[in-house]
Amino acid sequence: MRTTPLASLIALSLALAAGPALSQQNVEKVFGGITAESGKEYGSLESVNGGITVREGAVVRTAETVNGGISIADRARVGSADTVNGGINLGDGATAGTLETVNGGISLGQGAIVEHDVETVNGGIRGRKGVQVGGNAETVNGGLNFEGAKIAGGLTTTNGDITLDATHVRGGILVEKPSMGWWNSSNSRKPRIVIGPDSVVEGTLVFEREVELFVHGTAKVGAVTGATAQAYTDKLPPRD
Repeated sequence: MRTTPLASLIALSLALAAGPALSQQNVEKVFGGITAESGKEYGSLESVNGGITVREGAVVRTAETVNGGISIADRARVGSADTVNGGINLGDGATAGTLETVNGGISLGQGAIVEHDVETVNGGIRGRKGVQVGGNAETVNGGLNFEGAKIAGGLTTTNGDITLDATHVRGGILVEKPSMGWWNSSNSRKPRIVIGPDSVVEGTLVFEREVELFVHGTAKVGAVTGATAQAYTDKLPPRD
């Protein structure tokens, strides 16, 4: 997983203290949030301690922060959005190239498009109806929840649940074996994998740890390795 270059963003404080005035196309701050106004185009937006807001219809090449969330309004476009401590919200009909955070969840609004990957470590990823992801959706300690979405790549998690409803995943599913480390709060709980009504998962479903796997009668899945699928017919599978 690619991570935001934290050292380079922190070094921004030194550059701001000594550097010349910034152009209107690029906005950099150490303290405080940044807002991209509606209908305007920007190069890079960079903050160390503050959130970033991209208003409806704005176009931004890159949005990066360390301590703060990133909010991308409806029908805005961002080439990449990266944060360390904060969530990312992509509004209805908005477009992003890549979305990545470490400590925070990612929400994809109705009809939103991510051209490449969506990644987080400690947080879930949720996509509403009409979402399209051109790459992979990955998390370690968080769930993956998609309704009426299309995922061109695969889904990967370690400790999170996966719930799909009328969603098409072309690149399979991988639930990885937990490993020790600060990024992985592994425990004995079994992840719950639900392939819901009218969902399709192409490729292989690989489970490197014990999970609960449920596949709806109207769903279609590829080969399954490491788990035994339980069929169900209701909207949601039963819980013990």
